[in-house]
Amino acid sequence: MNILALNSGSSSVKFKVVAVGETAGGTEARFARVRDEGAVEEIGPQARLAFLSDGERVSHEPRSIQSHTQAVRWMLKSLETCYASNGRTLCLDAIGHRVVHGGERFQEPVVIDETVVNAIHDLVALAPLHNPGCLAGIEGARSVFGADMPMVAVFDTGFHRTLPPRAATYALDLDLARKHGIHRYGFHGIAHASLTAACAAAAKRSPGELRLITLQLGNGCSAAAIDRGRSVDTSMGFTPLEGLVMGTRSGDLDPALVGYLARREGLSLEAVERGLNERSGLLGLSGVSHDMRELRDHAVRDPDSRAALAIEVFCYRITKYVGAYLAVLGGADAVVFGGGIGAHAPSIRAKVCEGLGGLGIELDQTRNDETVGVGAGEAVCVSTPASPIACYVAGVDEEFEIARATVMCLKRGRS
Repeated sequence: MNILALNSGSSSVKFKVVAVGETAGGTEARFARVRDEGAVEEIGPQARLAFLSDGERVSHEPRSIQSHTQAVRWMLKSLETCYASNGRTLCLDAIGHRVVHGGERFQEPVVIDETVVNAIHDLVALAPLHNPGCLAGIEGARSVFGADMPMVAVFDTGFHRTLPPRAATYALDLDLARKHGIHRYGFHGIAHASLTAACAAAAKRSPGELRLITLQLGNGCSAAAIDRGRSVDTSMGFTPLEGLVMGTRSGDLDPALVGYLARREGLSLEAVERGLNERSGLLGLSGVSHDMRELRDHAVRDPDSRAALAIEVFCYRITKYVGAYLAVLGGADAVVFGGGIGAHAPSIRAKVCEGLGGLGIELDQTRNDETVGVGAGEAVCVSTPASPIACYVAGVDEEFEIARATVMCLKRGRS
């Protein structure tokens, strides 16, 4: 099947056309071939489109694209033009969409209909920075492809449905928590599934044989403890705000701070929440940027700067989570770094691992320094042969995971 995987953000649409088949037993979908991949970025007055089609790079001059619907139309028309110039026809069997928050209702991928769209809309309050973009991508695709094109929603929270009650339950009034569906959902599940698969393939072992700590480090950051293919703990919780320090999000803090800041600054609760989501994290700590590349440049010039402090806090929080998850798992076979920071910042990986030597992680400095970026779905070992716990750098391939899950969802629907 030819699957168009759409990964919609607030101002972008990443896409990949993947040919997906099945294993001999028909029990799972497997990767066959990526035909096209690219993105429409900076949706707005100066949107940009670039993609690879059968190895041919295609890019367009910036233009005004004011909605995800227009972005999907631009992407599709450009793909069709590229195919036609090579005497081919673009044929799609289904579309898979990444959706960040599935709430309690959606624990598996689901075929999209009006009821599903309305339910995803009802969950916007739990992921206000993410679910609106996901919905816009779905509506854009439905507008372009019509009602006859099968579409599947693949939920980031679904991968973490295996969290045991001791990890998923907050110490609140349990009746109140259950009334409002309050528990730890976890996020970045599609990325953590990809990191798990990439590490297992590189280690030539099945995910079901491995205990892994996966680190998805980008503008949003999360850690997960993966016990033989099952998520048993993760740093993000009821919303994507909990856990690690992120680009603009605070991660873990004392919940009493919300009321304290509201009273002291004369702010509404909504204003405090916006500040924790949009003006905290690396940006709030540094006062300069949420971009790790800029912060590293500042820190090199001034080791006593706020940027340097931001990096220290960022890495320390990750180190704490890795140590905690080693305890949760009773040891681990590997720690896996992924995401824009995890895959491209050797100095950050080294700083995270500095405090973990006593727990069995020993980086190969040369391999680590030389590993800057890894192919999608691939993983490279950057630890020494003597390290009891291996360390990998992996290229996240969310779009393939979306395509694979889409095929399996449609297969279940026909069986």
